[in-house]
Amino acid sequence: MATRKKTTASEPASRTRRAKPSAGGGYGQALVIVESPAKGRTIAKFLPAGFTVKASVGHVRDLPRKASEIPAKYKGLDWARLGVNVNEGFEPLYIVAPEKRATIRELKAELKNVDVLYLATDEDREGESISWHLLEELKPTVPVHRMVFHEITKEAITEALANPRDLDQNLVRAQETRRILDRLVGYSVSPILWNKVGGSGLSAGRVQSVALRLVVDRERERLAFRTGSYWDLLATLEHRGASFDAQLNALGGKRIATGKDFDEQTGRIAEGKDVLLLDEKTARDLVERLRPAAWRVTAVDETPRTLRPYAPFTTSTLQQEANRKLRFSAKRTMSAAQELYQTGYITYMRTDSTALSDQAITAARQSITKLYGDAYLPDRPRHYTKKVANAQEAHEAIRPAGSSFRTPDATNLTGDLLALYDLVWKRTVASQMMDAKKTAMSATIEVEDATFRATGIRTDFAGFLRAYVEGSDDPEAALDNRDKPLPALATGDTPSVSALEPEGHETKPPARYTEASLVKALEENGVGRPSTYANIIGTIVDRGYVIRQGQALVPTFTGFAVSDFLVLHFSRLVDVNFTKGMEEHLDEIAGGDEHWREYLEEFYLGETGLAAQVEEKAKLPATAGRTIAIDGLGATVKIGRFGPYIESEYEGKPVKANLPADITPADLDPERVEALLRQRAAGPASLGTHPETGDSILVLDGQYGPYVQLGEVEEGSKTKPRRASLPKGVTPDTVTLEMAVGLLALPRLLGSHPETGRPVKAGLGRFGPYILHDMGKGEAEFRSLKAPDDVLTVELPRALVILAEPKAIRGRRGATATPTREIGAHPADGKPVQLFDGKYGPYVKHGDMNASLPRGTDPATYPLAAAVQLLEERGKAPKGKGAKKTTRKRPAKK
Repeated sequence: MATRKKTTASEPASRTRRAKPSAGGGYGQALVIVESPAKGRTIAKFLPAGFTVKASVGHVRDLPRKASEIPAKYKGLDWARLGVNVNEGFEPLYIVAPEKRATIRELKAELKNVDVLYLATDEDREGESISWHLLEELKPTVPVHRMVFHEITKEAITEALANPRDLDQNLVRAQETRRILDRLVGYSVSPILWNKVGGSGLSAGRVQSVALRLVVDRERERLAFRTGSYWDLLATLEHRGASFDAQLNALGGKRIATGKDFDEQTGRIAEGKDVLLLDEKTARDLVERLRPAAWRVTAVDETPRTLRPYAPFTTSTLQQEANRKLRFSAKRTMSAAQELYQTGYITYMRTDSTALSDQAITAARQSITKLYGDAYLPDRPRHYTKKVANAQEAHEAIRPAGSSFRTPDATNLTGDLLALYDLVWKRTVASQMMDAKKTAMSATIEVEDATFRATGIRTDFAGFLRAYVEGSDDPEAALDNRDKPLPALATGDTPSVSALEPEGHETKPPARYTEASLVKALEENGVGRPSTYANIIGTIVDRGYVIRQGQALVPTFTGFAVSDFLVLHFSRLVDVNFTKGMEEHLDEIAGGDEHWREYLEEFYLGETGLAAQVEEKAKLPATAGRTIAIDGLGATVKIGRFGPYIESEYEGKPVKANLPADITPADLDPERVEALLRQRAAGPASLGTHPETGDSILVLDGQYGPYVQLGEVEEGSKTKPRRASLPKGVTPDTVTLEMAVGLLALPRLLGSHPETGRPVKAGLGRFGPYILHDMGKGEAEFRSLKAPDDVLTVELPRALVILAEPKAIRGRRGATATPTREIGAHPADGKPVQLFDGKYGPYVKHGDMNASLPRGTDPATYPLAAAVQLLEERGKAPKGKGAKKTTRKRPAKK
């Protein structure tokens, strides 16, 4: 039964007592609790006899997620919806989630048979909080110890077991305060968004809304950007058999304009810039004048450069580098890192520290000597310190685990795990190697009144760079390929011209955020915690605020509307400095230097606190957040019940036109607006009349793309005309009357299945054309219909052949889905348990059984034991009440 907690982190129930070793120096019977079964299996290898390891499978308690989870005695109280009693010291209302009750019962049963309890959850604030919640819920009567380690090796576990500590109540307070802050912001502001912007799927978050603002602000900079154009010349010169490039630098003593000389707001040369702007004609005339002239080297310069290795990885820099080099999302990176940590390959993956232990430095230096030789080993170890805004507890950097580093080839890892381990190994070893020595080369070449400049680079000693090319067939050649040195040039040399070309350029708007650059911006501004960035980015994508276009994060109209509303009406909540200040307060609480209740009082109940702001903004009109300010379109963009639309006058009449679902603010320009308004004002095109009903068949363009419609919408009627989307590849210009009649008749009956006698149909759904075998009792078998098969012409014999083929698991976009993660082998049959990202959220699959993950669960860390238990529960559930087979009934076509 859900219970309200009786104590808070500031007034803990002290249950920690030191356990005395039994006779002979043993520990007796002990229970060790970790978060995940995978971590538990690895730790168990290094524990003495008599130790039992069990997993809590993440958090066991949390604030109520929905009204049905609120205990009956608290329902109706004004604060119960928040799950925090803001009237009495911000007392949280913690409950054990239904899916965790069996876990609690199991842990309590295990406690009856042991002499001591070790809480071995992760060593950060969240891990400390999980241990505290376990302590509060289990109420053990045996001695309790907190066992912490930053890597899962025999040495680390033995050390942690020999030197346990008590729970750090300050860390617990900080994490509890963070959870309360997140709940107060989310549950107070989100309903305002529902009412003023529109849509119950909208949400605000203490950190997610700041991340969204950064993305939207960058997009507005891009929309305001004005392109400038400029020209220059590129010469290809030859000297003593070697060729090199040189760029026009100056003409008549005046520097040639480049992109950095332009004003982004006007697209013209910025005021105060004394440069020469070439146009195309001038550039081409210059080519004709300079090509036959004499070219002469007037200056040569070489400058030594030293490149120092980067520090070992922190959580943030690991996410950034994996995104850049491996194209991993932050979520994918953290999922792989979690598995590498839990299986003993790397140290703890949530850290702000760049420091390495003496053990790690020794291991790295041994690797350098063995693999590269003494020439690559510095006389003294390198020590890194990193000052990060709001750095959390100073753990060690992310590095290979153990007192000696396994090379990537020696790990037997594959896929994402191997790629990420390789990245960590190289970064760690390289961080202890010698500097790289390079020479920057430049030459000035003059011809008549023009000055050209050539540049090059040469590696003199590879140093740490050797670690990044080791494994190539020829490491030295791989290093040489990175260089572009100039040939040996001297003042007075007269190179010949093999090519001289004019080059046109356009200035580029500020780059959109990628996951890597957004993570970097959040960390540099002290916003949120690097360990949460994966979830933050996932949230703004899942909410439809941002879409991914390649590596870029592009805000949608909904993202614009939400961000604009929050900036206007809750400016402090989305202010980078204010959010950074919140993190600083949490750090003060973690250090015991600030009282958590006093901070919450000021934040929520202060004169300008959140409660007062919410009360004031609730009085705004219902349309307060539904207009999006985008200049220069000639129309107003608004958010409506069915998505974004434009509103303007066309030929003297007011016109509204829906925007296609796949369009973003970046895609909307005056020409597109004019076309949409013209199409809407002219009305839908008619293909002709239906041969059976005599109604007109119209072609329209809706929020989800073009479609055909049978007849007009009758004003005041609740009955909608029959509609059918156009198949992929068919446009309004190419659809014919015959095709439209066929589409409106879907799904069409092909005949009866010879084995069941049940109907077989062909239809067109959200994911494209399909064949359906209706097996009765709510069950149906589906198969995708691929080209060259046509949904309008396919017949029963071909449909039966398609139905006999093995079914592919369908992904979000209709393609065969690839599992996002292999969780492990099912203990019953050894077959894989896989994680997929489905239309309605993440789910696990084993054989033909699917089970959706509980809401609030992190898919990246969901363990095998929990997945097996979830699948078993789904298998026992009555059909239609939780059992999800891969053969599922398709919703009726609307």
